[in-house]
Amino acid sequence: MQRRHFLQLSGAASIAVLLDRLTYAAPGSALLLTDPAEVWMDSGTGQVKLSRTGSSRFGAGEVEVVLKSAGNATAVFVSSPRQPLCTVRLVWKHRLAASSQVLGDHWERSYGDLQWKPNSAGMKYPWYVLLNDSATTACFGVKTAPNSICWWELTADTLELVLDTRSGGDGVVLGNRRLHAADIVTTQSKRGERPFQTDHRFCGMMCEKPRLPRQPVYGINDWYFAYGNNSFDLIRTSTAQMAELASDSNNRPFSVIDAGWAVYSPELPGDGSWNDDFSKPNDKFRDMHRLADEIKRTGMRPGLWMRPLCARHDQKANRLAPKIPGRDNPRNPVLDPTIPENLAYIRHYFDLYKAWGYELVKHDFTTYDITGRWGFSMGDRITPAGWSFNNRHQTNAEIMLGLYRTIRKGAGDGICVLGCNTMSHLSAGLFEICRTGDDTSGKDWARTRKMGVNTLAFRLPQHGKFYAVDADCVGLTNDVPWEKNEQWLRLLAESGTPLFISAQPEAIGAPQKSAIRQAFANAAKALPPGEPLDWMENRLPVKWKLNNKLVTFDWG
Repeated sequence: MQRRHFLQLSGAASIAVLLDRLTYAAPGSALLLTDPAEVWMDSGTGQVKLSRTGSSRFGAGEVEVVLKSAGNATAVFVSSPRQPLCTVRLVWKHRLAASSQVLGDHWERSYGDLQWKPNSAGMKYPWYVLLNDSATTACFGVKTAPNSICWWELTADTLELVLDTRSGGDGVVLGNRRLHAADIVTTQSKRGERPFQTDHRFCGMMCEKPRLPRQPVYGINDWYFAYGNNSFDLIRTSTAQMAELASDSNNRPFSVIDAGWAVYSPELPGDGSWNDDFSKPNDKFRDMHRLADEIKRTGMRPGLWMRPLCARHDQKANRLAPKIPGRDNPRNPVLDPTIPENLAYIRHYFDLYKAWGYELVKHDFTTYDITGRWGFSMGDRITPAGWSFNNRHQTNAEIMLGLYRTIRKGAGDGICVLGCNTMSHLSAGLFEICRTGDDTSGKDWARTRKMGVNTLAFRLPQHGKFYAVDADCVGLTNDVPWEKNEQWLRLLAESGTPLFISAQPEAIGAPQKSAIRQAFANAAKALPPGEPLDWMENRLPVKWKLNNKLVTFDWG
């Protein structure tokens, strides 16, 4: 078999990566991969190689993997009537040049660690991966909303796609149904196209029907100065103060009430991140309908934070997810998202929020509450082995999609949904906004620089293609140097992405008011997505193209 790589084609740039049995038609061709050289499956007892049984068909016993052409994609279907199925692994042979750089995505939020870098053996690249040889960028991914958790791996001589079909920590039991596991899409850079532009275009190929906000989203959020110590009066006062700085009457800002408003669990009194019932306010807030009306009277639009999988402290055990490492605190009972009554319970929250008058809902912690892990700790697998939800016939991806679709149906068209700690590739097309990075800070500038600047730079290609990219707030407090926050504020406001300011009332003087007025005016308008110009050399880019102007920052 011919091994081809870095071929020079007449009239085109060199191709960064070509694979064995490559399908290549012309520069800009959408489909780069043909059938894999090998297909493997794991039912929980070890890897088994499937034999080729026909054109684009592979099997071993009753297990079958079929690849079918589907427009600009290759659909992967999996059948396993009796055996539990943990993973399917597709392997293509390749040779990657030593000079190539690689960029991947994250499972959910990023953690200040995205960057172009040489390939690292054993590294998982969730959802999609880009390969660049300084002349051309090749992209390999799966379409959004797959029914499996997908990642790519590169070895010395292979490109591999792993489809994780587990249900909880064990293999899914498919029975007689055939699972449409994923749709593979690929592309390569066009003549004169920068890697950032290729990435942005490729995101559009992976998500053909994004659900986007009707207008640019901006406003305020109380978390990074209140940190849960909020109240009806604090929200009303800070909203009125910040509303005076917004001048666009056609697109008014949001005031998002973050954690701390709902009735506390008696097991965790005062813990705003874990509440007993998100349909009832605590004594600090009393009347959420009235507070929504107060926010509207200032000229802002009311928004609300919630954690959908929190169970009441006295919830019946048969409604709860099993305890696993990372999700085993008896004071934090989690609802099982495969139980229909729980989904109906969650949907009821959104019916109530609409009745109260809220126009944006930020829901949080669902990936952690489902898997017991944060994205940065999913190195070996996304959740521990040896457990399953009530319904073991759904993959983890299908379970998450079921929850997200329930939230979407509950929100309807009247509520803009912001997902935080959601699986990025599964939330695209369902939620208007995604918190794409870990928390910034109102106390520690180094954290904002690490989490905020990095996530904005490396997930900006998803903006407008998957959802609106929320790189998190400007924590504008007396604890963070204004000369740094002023730059972060400008970057967000001129990047074309959502802007949320978490402003301590005591930290707002004349310079801050002037900058916020300008930032709100910019954020209220539709602007072209910003572009980090030095992102291939710098994990915290300082050179940016913002609204067709070149801007240099000093992150310190």
